[in-house]
Amino acid sequence: MNTTLAAGLGLVVGVVVGLLLARWTGRDRPEPMQPFEAPEPVVPDGVADLLAILPSSGVVVGPHDEVLEATTTARNLGLARGSRVALAELLELVRAVRRDRMIRTVELEVTRGPRAASTYLTARVAPLEGGQVLILADDQTTARRIEQTRRDFVANVSHELKTPIGAISLLAEAVEDAADDPPAVRRFAGRMGVESARLNDLVAQIIELSRLQADDPLADPEEVDVDEVLSDAVDRCRVDAEQHGVSLAVAGTRGTRVLGSARQLIVAVGNLVENAVVYSDPGARVVVAAHVQAMSDDDYVEITVSDNGIGISPNELDRIFERFYRVDYARSRANGGTGLGLSIVKHIAATHGGDVSVWSQPGAGSTFTIKIPAHLQPGPTTAPEEDRGAPVTVLPLAGRDERVEVR
Repeated sequence: MNTTLAAGLGLVVGVVVGLLLARWTGRDRPEPMQPFEAPEPVVPDGVADLLAILPSSGVVVGPHDEVLEATTTARNLGLARGSRVALAELLELVRAVRRDRMIRTVELEVTRGPRAASTYLTARVAPLEGGQVLILADDQTTARRIEQTRRDFVANVSHELKTPIGAISLLAEAVEDAADDPPAVRRFAGRMGVESARLNDLVAQIIELSRLQADDPLADPEEVDVDEVLSDAVDRCRVDAEQHGVSLAVAGTRGTRVLGSARQLIVAVGNLVENAVVYSDPGARVVVAAHVQAMSDDDYVEITVSDNGIGISPNELDRIFERFYRVDYARSRANGGTGLGLSIVKHIAATHGGDVSVWSQPGAGSTFTIKIPAHLQPGPTTAPEEDRGAPVTVLPLAGRDERVEVR
């Protein structure tokens, strides 16, 4: 009996002691720490809406250099990548503005890769509330290229003008010195006439190019009959073609019409025909033709000028549309070429919403193609061939797997 009572008392004491120890241990155990969550920075009211309507590319940078807001153009320009500022120079500027709260402006050059063209930006960095910083950037790449083109054009024009002006000056001195030698005076006077004509052509081409750059043919377009364009362009070059012994012909689709400027298109096709005549040997033939390509959104008109002349080497094809570039300088100079004709063609095609391309092989001839949208609904119609009062000749077109009837 005493033994049983003692065992029961021991059990009770053990339970009480265990409870006391558990409570004691629980008091000493530290409460688990709740993670600290810093309040997420909030872009000031109205800033996001302002960025959406501004033409500049915008980025809002938080107090820890994190990108809080970035426009699509800013990411496309490479200003922001993910949640960070992608340009080290721009990030340093952001930190400096955050420190002293002074607005700063910087010119940046962004390079996407070793062969990619650089992008030029003007960035303005200004402080916001709460350690945030605003970046506004404007793409100056196009303006810089235009300025560089203008400088190059002025330099090229100056160089090109020096040659005939210098020649005329020297020839005038020669005429003065040869006053007692009538044959020499006539010879020098003839050379002065050639150089004066060359100078006149150069100035006329420069004026024409300046006029074209200020004229948008699609701003107030007219419906242009392509047949008349081809006919007028060929007639403009017919005398020179006869002097060179080169025959001209018109072929292709009749009744084609486009919206644009008839005067500009005549200039473009005329320049191509003139080049084809100059770079062809006697007995060669130049064919001008129009074709229609029906596309899903519009009909496209292709105007081709093909010749079987001397052709163009592959390493010069990429440069022939540059201003003042000549494939054969001696031949071009002898025929009064200015080196502006193809650049004018390229400009006219571009302002009509199209482009110009070339196929050529040395000794096999060349085919220049102006491709422009008709901008007409419905598209141009193809009329049947009409007799132009001349015998029909079948002529292969250079660079094209087709043959056309030439009248």
